[in-house]
Amino acid sequence: MAERYSDPAWPPGTVRLQQIFDKGNSHKDANIILQPRPTADPNDPLNWTKKQKILNYTLACYYAVMVFAFVNATSPTWGPMGDELGFSSQTLTNTYAIGCATLALGAPMLIPFALKYGSRPVYVLSSVAQFAISIWAARVFTAGGWWGVNALQCWIGALAEVLVQMTVADLFFVHQRGLMNTIYIWCYNVGSNLAVTAAGFITDGLGWRFVWYICGIFFGVQCLMFFFGFEETKYSVVPTLLGRRGSAVSAPTETTNVRNKNEKEMLAKSTTPTSDVEAGVTNDDDAARNLSVVQLDPNMPRKTYWQRMSLLKTTPGPWSHFLRHSYQPFMILVSIPGVAFSSITYGILVAFGTVMTTALSLYMLEPPYLFSASQIGLMSLAPFIGSTLGSLVVGPLSDYVALRLSKRNGGIYEPEFRFYCFLPFIPFQCGGAWYFANALADGRHWSHIAVAYGICNFGTAPLQSLALTYMLDAYNGESSLSSLQFCRFFG
Repeated sequence: MAERYSDPAWPPGTVRLQQIFDKGNSHKDANIILQPRPTADPNDPLNWTKKQKILNYTLACYYAVMVFAFVNATSPTWGPMGDELGFSSQTLTNTYAIGCATLALGAPMLIPFALKYGSRPVYVLSSVAQFAISIWAARVFTAGGWWGVNALQCWIGALAEVLVQMTVADLFFVHQRGLMNTIYIWCYNVGSNLAVTAAGFITDGLGWRFVWYICGIFFGVQCLMFFFGFEETKYSVVPTLLGRRGSAVSAPTETTNVRNKNEKEMLAKSTTPTSDVEAGVTNDDDAARNLSVVQLDPNMPRKTYWQRMSLLKTTPGPWSHFLRHSYQPFMILVSIPGVAFSSITYGILVAFGTVMTTALSLYMLEPPYLFSASQIGLMSLAPFIGSTLGSLVVGPLSDYVALRLSKRNGGIYEPEFRFYCFLPFIPFQCGGAWYFANALADGRHWSHIAVAYGICNFGTAPLQSLALTYMLDAYNGESSLSSLQFCRFFG
């Protein structure tokens, strides 16, 4: 039934998002058409209760907070760590660089496991690995050990971006993704900025090693929460049967082939719409239907708690499909201009943030600042405040603009509509970055640097959210998101 809501001739991600009603006298009203089209199955993640969705997404966001906290909390520890272990500034920056390199490669190497076995086992096992690495970080004594900690923690941490985006794609509709991605970016900044502030005080009060011991405690709690609370969001269906297009998670043979006689008979019966979610928008009866509401099949039983907590959900198919997801992101990156544009934009934005964080960690230990670890950590409050304000603006604005422009476009949504929201935030990002560099180079008062840092992040957070949402809407696949993640951390 998906052809009623999209057209193969349309650009990627273009769908009918609104049902337009002509009320006369040039007045029109519209109902939102749920995209992607949900099934009538109550076990379909798109049909989960609001409570289920909030719980799953909250856990995914907690995962993102902890991963980015683990990656970024190192900066306030550099001074005391270098003094105790004899690490030079060059050693510390080199270990940070190796972490950035493994962050770039982690998603293409590890996400295929989530596509094959589901995101739940990857969330759980990566949480266990991060718990072990935090204990290793707290007990490190050599430069080689610190290289290993940075390389492994970032390699596994690279999962955070694409796994969370997979969760957003599985749980939420197109008209909700702008807000959901903004929440994710805000959580990313909580981990990247507030955790740095906390790490500074912990370093001054308890010592730098306790930063990693405390991370280990939080990762231990995370392991338990994901094992007992996070449900698998992977859902494979025959899209023509259930009225929902296939996901990029599954290979074509896994979602479009009808393998037996029973499936063929069910497919034949499905040509007549039996519920509101299967109804199209091509006849007069559609005006009477509310396509914003899902009607579930009461004959389909809901899974029990232990069925939902199953650790593996294997996708059948040859290993060539598994391996394809490892090199496909690089092919997509160089062959699809939209992916390249969003990925490079995201990578540049992250490069700005990485340079700023590293510059603070190095230069503010020296005259005229002579900051302690806690003072360096407090500087991260400025970008957190800036990103929070930017997120509060762009979250509702992005979805509002998408719906507004879709209505003006006859109900047809184009992912590029979100780019209109780019323009107001670009001057803040560029101006803040320029002022930050200028103030730090001239040795101006720390307040100038903090204000510039906050202004820059007021622009950066919305731009990151918009780039993510565009990629998710236009090229709804984990390979394209891995391409973005590659540029993000390579930057």
